[in-house]
Amino acid sequence: MPANWHQLSTREVLDLLKSSRHGLNEITAAERILQYGSNELTEGKRKNIGGIFITQFKDVMILILLVAAVVSGFIGDFTDTIVILCIVLFNAIVGFFQEYHAEKAIQTLKKMARAQVRVFRNGVVTTIPASDLVPGDLVLLEAGNAVPADLRLLKAVQLKLDESALTGESQSVEKISDPLLTAALPVGDQLNMAFKGTFVSYGRGTGIVVATGMQTELGRIASMLQEKETRTPLQERMTAFGKKLSVVVLTLCILFFLAGWWRGEDPVTILLTSISMAVAAIPEALPAVITISLALAAKRMIRFNSLIRKLPAVETLGSVSYICTDKTGTLTKNKMFLEQVFVNGRRYRRKELENIQQSSDLPLLLQAIALNNDTIITEDDTLTGDSTEIALMELALELNINRSDWPRIAEIAFDADRKLMTTFHRHGNEIIAFTKGAPDILLQQCTEKNKTVLLEQVNEMAAEGLRVLGFAYRRWMELPQNPEAAVHESELIFLGLTGMIDPPREEVSDAVAQCKSAGIVPVMITGDHALTAKNIAQRIGILNNEQERVLTGQELAAMDAVQFEADVEKIRVYARVSPEQKLQIVKALQQKGHYVAMTGDGVNDAPSLRRANIGIAMGISGTDVSKEAAHMILLDDNFSTIIKAVKEGRRIYDNILKFIKFLMTSNLGELLTLLIGPLIGLPVALLPIHILWINLVSDGLPAISLSYEKAEKNIMTRPPRPVSQGILSVGIGWHMFWVGILMAAIALGAQAWCIRNQMHWQTIVFNILCISQLGHVLAIRSQKYFLPLRNFFSNRLLMGSVLFTLLLQLLVTYSPLLQPIFKTEALSLYEFVFAGAVSSIVFIAVELEKALFGKRKSA
Repeated sequence: MPANWHQLSTREVLDLLKSSRHGLNEITAAERILQYGSNELTEGKRKNIGGIFITQFKDVMILILLVAAVVSGFIGDFTDTIVILCIVLFNAIVGFFQEYHAEKAIQTLKKMARAQVRVFRNGVVTTIPASDLVPGDLVLLEAGNAVPADLRLLKAVQLKLDESALTGESQSVEKISDPLLTAALPVGDQLNMAFKGTFVSYGRGTGIVVATGMQTELGRIASMLQEKETRTPLQERMTAFGKKLSVVVLTLCILFFLAGWWRGEDPVTILLTSISMAVAAIPEALPAVITISLALAAKRMIRFNSLIRKLPAVETLGSVSYICTDKTGTLTKNKMFLEQVFVNGRRYRRKELENIQQSSDLPLLLQAIALNNDTIITEDDTLTGDSTEIALMELALELNINRSDWPRIAEIAFDADRKLMTTFHRHGNEIIAFTKGAPDILLQQCTEKNKTVLLEQVNEMAAEGLRVLGFAYRRWMELPQNPEAAVHESELIFLGLTGMIDPPREEVSDAVAQCKSAGIVPVMITGDHALTAKNIAQRIGILNNEQERVLTGQELAAMDAVQFEADVEKIRVYARVSPEQKLQIVKALQQKGHYVAMTGDGVNDAPSLRRANIGIAMGISGTDVSKEAAHMILLDDNFSTIIKAVKEGRRIYDNILKFIKFLMTSNLGELLTLLIGPLIGLPVALLPIHILWINLVSDGLPAISLSYEKAEKNIMTRPPRPVSQGILSVGIGWHMFWVGILMAAIALGAQAWCIRNQMHWQTIVFNILCISQLGHVLAIRSQKYFLPLRNFFSNRLLMGSVLFTLLLQLLVTYSPLLQPIFKTEALSLYEFVFAGAVSSIVFIAVELEKALFGKRKSA
């Protein structure tokens, strides 16, 4: 089958498909359905529910926890086993529901395709299921119909199609049946084609089926939806971190076993001790804390009109270095606005019109704008109709143009071939006809002598991205009988031009500036024309200099992959691009090492939304398919909301790093205390129940509260995190190392001192490690500010969790009911003050580190 159906005449299409204007007969249709298959979307290999659930256990950190659970059960510590398995199951359930919902996008596409259609079979109009359509069938279209397959239009009577789901453009497209000369045309420019998944908004027509099922434009998008999703930055970094952690823990345990064996200790005893050390080193709470923190952030982001569908998207926002955004409705208001009027040889801005209404032709032009208009004004003063006509009527209402004395008595309706519309009005004793339409065609019917000058004006306005309409009039002594375009749209007197545009949202320019100051590159991708896209991009600051380029879909199609990859970082605006090209743009930027956010609202956007590091669907104008494919949904369709979400994403990632730093430092302190103590002749400092309490309670509650820590001041003036930056980068590894050693040194020194002085040494060491970690969590709230210089109670939840954890620690130490369970003993006042004073060393040391090596600034 040829790909250039739009270039062929209707006769050539009928001959090529061996059909006729009477349609196919039933025998031929039956043969073709065997040849081409049903007109349905097929799926790639789908995961069943069990498969989706099992994949949740493939993460490295989860596998380490599962091994730890098995080992704990093997050595008889069933409490650890149960707790670890509960944590793993919790994470698996959350991940399962995320992926299960993501897999529903293709199902939504299939629902769009199911319908009943009217076709010619054996020369008779009959209704059949859309799934039974085959190439060569003749389909009848009328207002309200969904287009059931890809059609080459044979007849178009004032036919308009809503192609927004497929192209992303909100305005209905006027269709024709004549062949088009240009070979490589984007879907949105193939005016004699109707595509599966679009809708008839006006008029009627007939089309011949040229493609069905997966061969349609919608089918190609469905096949692209099976593109593998990218892993999030946090998933990649946690995988790398988990591998490193497993190597370190395994190495330390082997060294501990070899040292014990070398000292002549019982091999079985030292093996079990080594295994329990490995369990102690694993941060059991870490996956749960991350999941809970992301869920809390997702809930909080609803306040910013951001609905998170996939939890890792919260953190991914903080890594984004490119935001590829649609124009219509996201950067702009999705509403046409009349900006300029050209009349009497001069161009006027809208705000100037009130002061120049006495200009010779302006009142008549404004009258034409108000009267040659099919906008309906409802009882509650709402305007309904075509968006262009609504923009014209809004100006007429704003200037109080009188319409009641000019009743419409006849009209010549608009059609796509002549691109003109004429209305006849009675005014007093005369008849006046107003004609509007495409300026180049309108001028051909005018008596105006300076047509070249006027066409130059049209080109200048169009170069500014304006949609230009021309207006003219003609007076009649009496109403023509049966007005016809060929006769009564001639010898017109030119009135003027109007320039309209879908203007930028007021807040977008500031959002783009914030985007750039945060090191993020905004890129516009639109189905609109290049001149309009360029104008909007310049207005809002996406295009600032000559090095930043505008590229059309046709130009992109002419480039090879190597050339495009070399130029992709210079391109700021893409116009008239296809779904495959959107996907190509995302992949090219990712190959350059960028994390890409992609916005979209149409079916055509779904593959690129799924492939992007974070896909952002529109909540108001978005299709169900785009929402199912996206990671996040903008509830207000506003670009500035993305910037707020990026700030939140950076804040939550900073806080995730803080509680990774906190948890891993605590675990390292415990591990070194257990490892070094026996090597220097001290008894094992902690029991398994102590380790579990520290890891899940003393560490877990403050770690979750860290997710509420407020953003650092420079959060939106620093560049995005580099792709290569791991969890242990930016000094975190060094901090964990020296603070972990300090905690162990304090605990072991206190243990030795207490044993020598016959104090309750094990309970004291248990309290020292717990309280040290509470001091540590307070100190790491900021990477560079002293705690006293920050608002001490800015994170009240953290302060509350620290006090609550301290209270629980007191209960565990002093409650007669809990002492047998936790193997603790009541401390004397001296012993408790000693434990508290020694524990404060960690807090003081971390604060001194910030003073000596951080940038000391007031908060």
